[in-house]
Amino acid sequence: MPHDGQDHQMTRSPILPDLMALTAAALEPALALRDAARDHVRGLTCTQGRVDAGLLEANQTAAHGLAWIATYAEALRQLQAWAERLAAQDKLRDIERLILQIGFGEYLAQLAGGLPMSQTEILRAQDVGIDARVLATPEIDTLIRLGNSQSARSALVDQMLAHTAETTVGNPGLDDELDMIRDQFRRYAVERVEPQAHGWHLRDELIPLDIISELAEMGVFGLTIPEEFGGFGLSKASMVVVSEELSRGYIGVGSLGTRSEIAAELILCGGTPAQKDHWLPRIASGEILPTAVFTEPNTGSDLGSLRTRAERDGANWRITGNKTWITHAARTHVMTLLARTEPDSTDYRGLSMFLAEKTPGTEDRPFPTPGMSGTEIGVLGYRGMKEYELAFDGFAVAGDNLLGGEAGRGFKQLMQTFESARIQTAARAIGVGQSALDAALRYAQDRRQFGKPLIAFPRVSGKLALMAVEIMIARQLTYFSAREKDEGRRCDLEAGMAKLLGARVAWAAADNGLQIHGGNGFALEYPISRILCDARILSIFEGAAEIQAQVIARRLLD
Repeated sequence: MPHDGQDHQMTRSPILPDLMALTAAALEPALALRDAARDHVRGLTCTQGRVDAGLLEANQTAAHGLAWIATYAEALRQLQAWAERLAAQDKLRDIERLILQIGFGEYLAQLAGGLPMSQTEILRAQDVGIDARVLATPEIDTLIRLGNSQSARSALVDQMLAHTAETTVGNPGLDDELDMIRDQFRRYAVERVEPQAHGWHLRDELIPLDIISELAEMGVFGLTIPEEFGGFGLSKASMVVVSEELSRGYIGVGSLGTRSEIAAELILCGGTPAQKDHWLPRIASGEILPTAVFTEPNTGSDLGSLRTRAERDGANWRITGNKTWITHAARTHVMTLLARTEPDSTDYRGLSMFLAEKTPGTEDRPFPTPGMSGTEIGVLGYRGMKEYELAFDGFAVAGDNLLGGEAGRGFKQLMQTFESARIQTAARAIGVGQSALDAALRYAQDRRQFGKPLIAFPRVSGKLALMAVEIMIARQLTYFSAREKDEGRRCDLEAGMAKLLGARVAWAAADNGLQIHGGNGFALEYPISRILCDARILSIFEGAAEIQAQVIARRLLD
């Protein structure tokens, strides 16, 4: 008899009998491991029921280990939920079953024996003060021993080659509307982005304005803005799908909508009615392009320490200070700019958010607006919008452009955007990872060594299989966080987990993809060299991996 919606069960199939029963039974011990880690870390970091910042820093490895363990447990839960939804629709094929089996086998093995927080930081249960023997169940033992076998990985690659006409490796589990959106933007990326992306990167060029105009016509900048303000009023899940497919073509194009998403979220959550009426339709149409101006030299993720100041000038404001790592700063029309309006304050409570208008620059004169200047920062990857250091010297901002019309609320207003921004960054990471898999799979089929294609060698096919599995795991965790956001539930924890895992998955996929290319991967002419550079930024921006783990840990411990 077939198992769990499988069409057929071959005698020698590497797919485990009663697979979904095994994976379902593995979830409770994985969640129990998370809970044990949380209880132990609470004992290390909390006093009188509250997290102590000093103790949290002193026990940072344990706290961040908790974040990673919890991320893995949630990722497995969402992978299981994905498989169950497909099975209920009679859509669970061998390719999805292999993804499920390998994913559980690998992640459970890492939870039991060593989880890579980074390339050299392998977290083990004792680092979090717990005993991994809670995972010593017959079902988990079977999954660890047999789930991620060489035969399973080889079978998955065979399935990948048999389903090359499909947009993704395995059914992502989207509804018809989201599937249609995915197909539309995949076609656009293949036709308009992928043929040009590597040239833009090598020449260090801004993404052409005609691409931006086409994206505006397709509604990218107003995707989630309500219809009453000129947008499409679509879900965050749609934003994830669009960001993923555009980033699969080129991360710069997939990131063009990020600044619009952040600006729109700021205005929707914290703007006055007049600000919403004025700005949102223009953002939605692409008439104006925004950029986010938050980070300062020597502050990094410590936004509460920002020193750029805004001083009253009659009814208006004057901005003085320095900002850095400002993406797409030259050709944009408005800056969501965070500055200190209470000069004696030393933390986040003295910060305010401004909608600071500027004149878009040209190649010869990138910053023509009086009171501001800028210098380009040369970067390894993520080049299509360019990065800048900005200096403000009495830069004028109209009084009506203080977000919400009230000073001192800037940091709280920014915090309201973090969920969407991190979900969107996780989606970009999935796209970059998928791009690496696309390039590596093509190369492994075309390149021959010792009389056969590279893909015939087990360690090459094994890399490709794990890339596909981890991309699906990160994808399902990201979709889950987007659904939580769409349902109006707090999802900063889930969004942070999706971003944390997605960034690592993208880097691993790019690194493995380059390894499959061998020496050619190190040559600038091959797109995988660009994909590697682009992937590296994902664990840094929108919250570095270490900061992200810290935020997740605090939420778990509160």
